Amino acid sequence: MTPAVLYALTGLGLFVLGLYALIVHAHLLRKILAFNVMGSGVFLVLAGLAGRTASGIPDPVPHAMVITGIVVAVAATALALSLMLRVAGATGRARLPDETER
Repeated sequence: MTPAVLYALTGLGLFVLGLYALIVHAHLLRKILAFNVMGSGVFLVLAGLAGRTASGIPDPVPHAMVITGIVVAVAATALALSLMLRVAGATGRARLPDETER
């Protein structure tokens, strides 16, 4: 098993773990954290599967995409946290309502 495949499999595992947590948990902070775990898995897959030249120099495009993605993820997390605080301020809870509460 090459290190690239190991990175890709670990990234896939992180994505699946984050997707499971996103579906299962009703608390909004846990959903935001799960979404960040999913994004980290995607970044790991991109970095792991980045092409290398014959001289061993990695392709800079996937790495630039990962760095840009990290910046976008930080901004999206800040927006999501501010929206969660607004929901918590308006409803008094930071959870999504259950099907029985509607």
